[in-house]
Amino acid sequence: MARQGGRAARQAAVLAAGSAALGRELRRPDLIRDSHRTMVLRCADVDGPAGGDGTAIVKAYPPGPDGDCGFAAEAAGLAVAGDTGMAPELLAADPPSRTVVMSDLGRAPSLADVLLGASEDQAAAAVVDWADACGRLAVATAGREAPLARLRRQYAGGEPADPPWAGLRQRVLQVEQRAALAGVAAPDGLAAELAEVAAAVASRDYLVFSPGDICPDNNLLTAAGIRFIDFEASGYHPVFFDVAYLRMPFSTCWCVFRLPVRLRDAAEERYRAQVVRIWPPLADDRTWRRGVRNAVAAWSLSSMGWLLGQALAGDVSLEPDAVAAPRTRQLMRHRWQVLAGELEAAGELPAIAAMARALLTATVGWHAEELPLYPALR
Repeated sequence: MARQGGRAARQAAVLAAGSAALGRELRRPDLIRDSHRTMVLRCADVDGPAGGDGTAIVKAYPPGPDGDCGFAAEAAGLAVAGDTGMAPELLAADPPSRTVVMSDLGRAPSLADVLLGASEDQAAAAVVDWADACGRLAVATAGREAPLARLRRQYAGGEPADPPWAGLRQRVLQVEQRAALAGVAAPDGLAAELAEVAAAVASRDYLVFSPGDICPDNNLLTAAGIRFIDFEASGYHPVFFDVAYLRMPFSTCWCVFRLPVRLRDAAEERYRAQVVRIWPPLADDRTWRRGVRNAVAAWSLSSMGWLLGQALAGDVSLEPDAVAAPRTRQLMRHRWQVLAGELEAAGELPAIAAMARALLTATVGWHAEELPLYPALR
């Protein structure tokens, strides 16, 4: 009962903060999400432009560095992308309470919903459309790095704001220590290769705007097309870090199963056809493939920073309440298998590939099943 009372108090506080930020009263809050990261409400906005039928989304972040970073990225990202028609419109943002108010795009299934569903045709079409939408968003927001940086500083109280994925580089550089937890020693040359991958993370080449966490549940498949709804990790980063979401797939998500290679390749080509419009050198296969492999390596190595510890502690579902989700050991081994396969096929980063193979050997006793295809694609 006390926990419910605490939630009710937080909800009332978020509703009040959203109303104050917007300058008019929001009513009848409907809880969409309450986690350690954010509280999200759908509220009636009866005094807004749509009158009695109007609604708005209020999203609030907790105190602390992570909440400050997420709030600044969300508010700035929505301000930059809201005019593309592919994201909510930023209606208001209040730095002291770390509260964002945005337009409500309504209720619709996500890419995750259809991939975990039963229609193969619907799921396959949605994957390709999603990749195309990611590319179109990148094209529509090209050249807005300076406005985004100014907005992030503004919403961060004037302080320099690190990009939300700033920790990715450091997690790559810490991989040798993580591998040691599984009893795997560093192969010769590993440090130099980790430095190379870390440099790719920090590269300023071929930057595109991205919502950041483009997992399959952070979008809506609306009648008007795909819309992205989570911008708390938004910013500009090398294009290859979004492409890798198809190769791995979905680098940072709980909703991870395999995509058929043919579908994966078709979706990647749709994305590439869009972004080559702003970065013509990406038409060169050598540039493209090398960049994608570095991004796959970065995301895969980074996942050891959070997934390996869980897997060593036990084998549990990544999302127990979901219709279907991989298990920790199953996904960790899949990340190593994809990484080793990509690098060995290209003859690149041999020390990292050898480490991935050694980790697979060291964890064979986990008896983890191969990661299957998404339910709709089996």
